[in-house]
Amino acid sequence: MSLIAPTPSAASRGWNLALWIGQLALGLLYLMGVWMHLALSPQQMAAMGAVWALGAPLALVRFIGVMELLGVLGLILPAATRILPGLTVWAAAGLLAIQALAIPFHILRGEVAPLPFNLVYVALCLFVLWGRTRKAPIAPR
Repeated sequence: MSLIAPTPSAASRGWNLALWIGQLALGLLYLMGVWMHLALSPQQMAAMGAVWALGAPLALVRFIGVMELLGVLGLILPAATRILPGLTVWAAAGLLAIQALAIPFHILRGEVAPLPFNLVYVALCLFVLWGRTRKAPIAPR
């Protein structure tokens, strides 16, 4: 039994860096949504292209913003502090679930403009989910 911890390979360091970039990009993208859902009125959101907010209950709009904020916190904080880093994977799964609901919602409403953005969110969520479970998991403290 060795008392010296193995050093991570250059490949795993590269994957870890790529995953951190993905996590931060995903977090920043979702923070835009958090700002829209929590700080703007439905009329302001509609003026920015989120017309669906006009017909949705304000409580739903705010709820989505709170869930996105919790997802962003879960995406970054557990991994950064290495306290319960498995929560990062669950946060990515939760943010993916938001997209799994948003995409059909927009399609049913005939709103195709947001779909490319939704697919970017999906790709980043899947990358973080796969990477933090298979390629470069973060060890707890």
